[in-house]
Amino acid sequence: MPATETAREELRRQAADAARRYGESTTERERVEEQLAAGISFPDAPEALAMRAERILDRGGVSSSAVVSSIHAEALGLPEANERIINLSNELQAWSFLPRGTRAAGTVARITMRHAGRELPHGTGFLVSPRLLMTNQHVLPDESFADRCFLEFNAQVTIDNAPDSVIRMEFDPDTFFAADKRLDFALVAVTPAMDGRPPGEVFGWNRLSAQVGKLVIGERVNIIGHPNGRLKEIALRDNTLLVRLDEFIHYTTDTEPGNSGSPVFNDQWEVVALHHSGVPRTDAQGRVLRKDGGLWQSGEGDEAIDWIANEGVRISSVLKHLATLRLDPARRAVLAELGPDSALGQGIPPGTKEAAVPPLPAQTAGATSRRGTPVPEATAATATVVAAEQAVGLRARGSAFDGGGRHLVFLHGRSQQGKDPKALRREWTAGLNQGLTRAGSDTVDPADVWFPYYGDRLAALMGAKEAAHGGVECEDLTAASAAERFAAESPSGFYEQMLVEAANKAGMPQDGPVATEGFGSALVGRFQRSLSWLAAKTDVDAWTIATVFRDVSRYLNDREVRDTVLDTVLETMPTSGELVLITHSLGTVVGVDLISRLPAALDLTLLVTAGSPLGMNTVNERLLAGGPHRPEKARQWFNAWCPTDAVAIGCPFEDPRWGKVTHLAVANARDRAHSINEYLAHKGVADEIGGALRRP
Repeated sequence: MPATETAREELRRQAADAARRYGESTTERERVEEQLAAGISFPDAPEALAMRAERILDRGGVSSSAVVSSIHAEALGLPEANERIINLSNELQAWSFLPRGTRAAGTVARITMRHAGRELPHGTGFLVSPRLLMTNQHVLPDESFADRCFLEFNAQVTIDNAPDSVIRMEFDPDTFFAADKRLDFALVAVTPAMDGRPPGEVFGWNRLSAQVGKLVIGERVNIIGHPNGRLKEIALRDNTLLVRLDEFIHYTTDTEPGNSGSPVFNDQWEVVALHHSGVPRTDAQGRVLRKDGGLWQSGEGDEAIDWIANEGVRISSVLKHLATLRLDPARRAVLAELGPDSALGQGIPPGTKEAAVPPLPAQTAGATSRRGTPVPEATAATATVVAAEQAVGLRARGSAFDGGGRHLVFLHGRSQQGKDPKALRREWTAGLNQGLTRAGSDTVDPADVWFPYYGDRLAALMGAKEAAHGGVECEDLTAASAAERFAAESPSGFYEQMLVEAANKAGMPQDGPVATEGFGSALVGRFQRSLSWLAAKTDVDAWTIATVFRDVSRYLNDREVRDTVLDTVLETMPTSGELVLITHSLGTVVGVDLISRLPAALDLTLLVTAGSPLGMNTVNERLLAGGPHRPEKARQWFNAWCPTDAVAIGCPFEDPRWGKVTHLAVANARDRAHSINEYLAHKGVADEIGGALRRP
């Protein structure tokens, strides 16, 4: 089959899938349309509106003076204020809207195919890093097809409506090429310009972000592309987001064939989706209809189809998929050029320590593992390579909080080996300060925080035990293979029990097949099915889930490991005064065990657990206290959890033996559901901590 016909068939398949998803979301779409008709501008969840308003303010999407004058003109509650901010950003654009749109348009190129001696416009693409361009998989299905195509930048008219000077550039799929048919995206390298500069330095590129808050239901989107191969055009304003699915969005923007691969922008010119298909009107049998209501036939051309909406692939879904790719170091480095907001840092070759990477802003920090996926435990990325000797914890300065009479302690979780405790303490504090600022509270100096550090000792002890058992390097294993190894090493099947309980709490069917989309057919058997189910149902990848539960299993079942961790933490703990103890992940299990060993003169006024596995029976039954219990020394207990955090799948705690625990469900960013930065930056979490520090 000729390449052009193959591309058309793939586009029609994508359109059929889009129509199916559109039909499946009819109930939700009709609900949205009813609310829009009733005058509700943004019929989305209050949490989504809050995150969107915050991002608009952070990104300068509307002037602060306009916000102040609008909100203060009448008494508004928080939900109404958030909606007012979003509405202002839609109705009142700053002057920079136009030049920023022009800058975004410069990154968009027409993709043209060489075929039978002719040059045929084929689609649209846009730069997302200095060297990488994104488009649809049905536009560039593989490396060989990309070699037959080229790019045309500046295929547009000038400000005087005269043709601009088109600049041609070639693809370089040998340097980098990745594609996925289900998400319909392709990411491919572009050759440098004639002067040696990468294309992004010539035309600019779009910074992709994995963060939430870029768009809410009812907001408008903007698309720049080459419809039907024409010169560059833009679709503005009459284009509303109707439905947000897990991986796709539906919107009403008017687009035409040839716009495949176009970027979908919000009004701050952030890419929110990759446009990939129109949604055709279909009959009850799923057959495509013409504009006159008759059945469409393939020979009639796409222009005859009654297109009723459009579908785009959510950029966060694309980034999540890219994070799972197994790449060699060279391609991983190219992918890392997407920048820190993408949460795709450069992986570390096996056998080497984590390397230092540049500091990231507090909102977007997200360290990466040597597999290129976000490291869930701590903050991200300013941790540096340490010397061969093991690092030790950090004490707070004597003048902190009431002259040393009140203490703030951060207790980290797993995977912190080889990192600088000072950098980690700064990162935790940065996350907390972001939340305190949102809560209107005073910020904290990192020097006033105690930071016990057991990462190196835990890693050394566990590494020695693995070596004694002749274990292979984990870096050589897939998530499924690693899970099999961890299960085999776990006494009495404890590791498997944890995974199965967590998956059951996440709604895994007890019988029948389990959806394992994206994780491969190798995941067979009960606990592998559990691992696959957890990864598919949460925003934590399979490798992270496998290793987090491995470390929890080791801590709870190996007395030497537990005693070493607790003794190490006690070396850097205050001995008297009031204590505010902030714990995360494995650190929450360590923290609850630790309470029984704290000095009598230390008054635990507040215990905070974040991203905790304590709600799982397999975990809490192996605590030193032997089951769910309310630590007597803890005057208050505050538990923060994210519904998409696989580690916190047992939250909120249901067993009445836990006693009074204040639970707060938070919406962490996708791909950082388990991040301590996300938890601490939440206003509600930080406000609880700030209140304990301010309390007379």
